[in-house]
Amino acid sequence: MASWCVRAVRQSYSLVASPALIRGSPRYLCAATQQKSGPGSEEEAAEKPDQGAAEKALTEEKSLLEEQLKEMTDKYKRALADTENLRTRSQKMIEDAKLYGIQGFCKDLLEVADILEKATESVPKEEVTSQNPHLKNLYDGLVMTESQIQKVFTKHGLVKLNPEGQKFDPYEHEALFHAPVEGKEPGTVALVTKVGYKIHGRTLRPALVGVAKAP
Repeated sequence: MASWCVRAVRQSYSLVASPALIRGSPRYLCAATQQKSGPGSEEEAAEKPDQGAAEKALTEEKSLLEEQLKEMTDKYKRALADTENLRTRSQKMIEDAKLYGIQGFCKDLLEVADILEKATESVPKEEVTSQNPHLKNLYDGLVMTESQIQKVFTKHGLVKLNPEGQKFDPYEHEALFHAPVEGKEPGTVALVTKVGYKIHGRTLRPALVGVAKAP
């Protein structure tokens, strides 16, 4: 009985220490390890393309939003510039209306000033004496009226243009004729038949003139 037990123990030790069994064990362990780790690795590999597609979509959406922001900013700047230009033009129109709104009325009054000037010039100065009080009073009244109307013109920015002897300026003068005039330099105003006027630097009525030319 004892000898049989010894043999059984020896056979069991031989099986455990068998090289074939020892060589086969690592393969079983590797297969078990692969079976354990296999599903997780596949899931991670599947998640990586999904993350890349999401990042690409976010990048494209970011670029689109940045482009839309840039476009809206440009539109806002253009609208702001247009509004500022409109405000400037409106302000300029208001200022011009204040300055030049009366130019039609002033232009009508110029004819009255011309008549007063002609009336005072037509009175013989030698007749204006104390021996002729009626003519003297009339003449003095005309002179005072003409002086007063010129003061009103000046108050409202209306200035007389009497360019005799000055160089001809097509923006302020209207040439009725060109003729050689002795003692006058060519291109200068030799004769003023009707004075002109400017209002706040703008020609309201050009002076009617004769221009000297070379013989």
